[in-house]
Amino acid sequence: MQIIIHSLADIKDAARQFVAHKGAGKVFAFYGEMGSGKTTFIKALCQELGVEDIITSPTFAIVNEYHTAQDTAPIFHFDFYRIKRLEEVYDMGYEDYFYSGSLCFLEWPELIEEILPSDAIKVSIRKEEDGSRRIEF
Repeated sequence: MQIIIHSLADIKDAARQFVAHKGAGKVFAFYGEMGSGKTTFIKALCQELGVEDIITSPTFAIVNEYHTAQDTAPIFHFDFYRIKRLEEVYDMGYEDYFYSGSLCFLEWPELIEEILPSDAIKVSIRKEEDGSRRIEF
């Protein structure tokens, strides 16, 4: 699937399309250069899914946990940008998150590629020359 975001005004519609077509997957690995819009798009996804918490980048915390009004399973948002060694991810108990059945949105998954679940859905976000964003999964 491919979604084009022409401007920030389109992001809610893009998130709606993504949620409608994401299938039954639980772990989504977001690939893209710095500044491509990974965090901004994940924030829009969480809002579309009904998260009422303040959604921020987990750059320093590594993982943020969000909840919805429906009190369903939490949504986990990871940012592995600051990971120096894979052992850090082992120490945080990544398996408890990735195999919990909860939605997991991962930024910078290339840094932990060898421990990604085999069924993780790879999502590419690319900034185009015209400033739009191309999302493919």
